Amino acid sequence: MGKPSLKKKVVAPHTAVSDDESARGRLLSAASHLFCKNGINATGIDAIIEQAGTAKTTLYKLFGSKTNLVQAVLESEGKQWREWFIGAIESGGGDPQAKLERIFPALKAWFGEERFYGCPFINAVGEHDKDQKQFRTIALKHKKVVLGHIEKLASEMGASEPAVLAHQLALLIDGAIVAAMVSRDPSVADTAALAAGSLLGPTTKKPKRAGNAQAEFAAV
Repeated sequence: MGKPSLKKKVVAPHTAVSDDESARGRLLSAASHLFCKNGINATGIDAIIEQAGTAKTTLYKLFGSKTNLVQAVLESEGKQWREWFIGAIESGGGDPQAKLERIFPALKAWFGEERFYGCPFINAVGEHDKDQKQFRTIALKHKKVVLGHIEKLASEMGASEPAVLAHQLALLIDGAIVAAMVSRDPSVADTAALAAGSLLGPTTKKPKRAGNAQAEFAAV
């Protein structure tokens, strides 16, 4: 065996891994954009591979199916969104209430972006059979992390029922996202902020506990 053959054996595996990572990133980026803009069901595999600049065999090699690709997109989008959202409300420091009050200004900035197409989790669950559990499960895991952070801040703020306050704010968040997607008007976040202000202000009454139905509704 000569030196060229030895070199090929050493380098080729690393090159293949790098190529797969690059293709995976392009496919996720293309699928994310097309799913959010046009809808999951309306977006075919051919459109994804054309925008990603990959072969169909590469997509199936890396993801196995369109359903698995959708799942990967939701997990990737969710991770990026949570990092942005938590970073936006935590930036600048301040007390817990100040951080909670940053929620809707942050959402307003997001609503104003050219590529704002609503929440991919709400869209995915809304597009599919309501008995379809795969995407709903991913959506609920995403919401659990977001709710957990809001509840933590609500508890640090001294709210009498942190879990209830977190679910109330989550309903306002989801409502604002849907309203902004339909109206294309970022200022709906201002209206949601006004409603949130009444929840974050001082209160002497304990709100009712959130039942399972309320919690389930707020998390979708």
